[in-house]
Amino acid sequence: MGHVVEQRPDGEPGPERRPDGATPGSEVEPARQAAPEQRAEPERFDAEQFRQFQQFQQFQEFLRYQEAQQGGSTPRYPPAAAPPQQLDPAPPGRPKAPRWLRWLGKKVLGWLVFLALLALALILAAKYIINMVTGGDDPERPAAEMGGGTYRTNKILSTEPYEAVRKVYAQIAYGRPDLACGYFDNERGIQQRFAVNTGYADCREAVLGLHEQVAHVNDYAESIYPRTYDPDATTIRIDSCDFPIEGGPALGTFVVTKQDFEGQWLITGHEKGPRTCPAPPASTGPTR
Repeated sequence: MGHVVEQRPDGEPGPERRPDGATPGSEVEPARQAAPEQRAEPERFDAEQFRQFQQFQQFQEFLRYQEAQQGGSTPRYPPAAAPPQQLDPAPPGRPKAPRWLRWLGKKVLGWLVFLALLALALILAAKYIINMVTGGDDPERPAAEMGGGTYRTNKILSTEPYEAVRKVYAQIAYGRPDLACGYFDNERGIQQRFAVNTGYADCREAVLGLHEQVAHVNDYAESIYPRTYDPDATTIRIDSCDFPIEGGPALGTFVVTKQDFEGQWLITGHEKGPRTCPAPPASTGPTR
């Protein structure tokens, strides 16, 4: 089969020529050569920007996951982990004590309060008993207020004659010269007379010396007890040997005088007596 030669309009064989003398298709090649293919270089990121970009993507994924949960639909993929956040450490607080230590502290505190209240109650009870035994004297009252004349304006002595002498025995039993000597009339020198009659230089030495001879404090403090007397009498003589003196020496005979203010009784006299009283005579039966 033979080759077919393309006929041009002008009857000449070969490619068609344009009026400007250019061959069809000749302009394509130069264009391709003039515009070579250029590829854009990818934008370069440093490591820090790339990390921030990843964190931003993770945050977007987390937001989409939350929206899906609130809307009731299930996401196709689990949420990306949120970027870790560095929190400021909390300031160290005071360590809490163990429970057993707190319980023990409450128990110890309760026992301390209980013991303090118990000690206070015992002190008050002891003071009450002492006041009952001594006739209600105030142990803090100085001797200058007792028997020094203030009984004329203050009620500081006993209002019963036998109680006035019993207080002397009681204060000697407890070794309180400041109180025992105050029951005597010091203006008439009865304190000194009592000291001499009992064998001592002064009233203070007498009380302290007689106190050393006391063997039973309670028995000796209660040696003298109330007896009936004439309510109209203003002076009464009280002999120690008329009573069973126990636990210590007898103190002789006392003379007490009723004072005008509040009917108080003051010891206005003293007579020497035996240290040991003779036994009372035995009662004899009726004779025929």
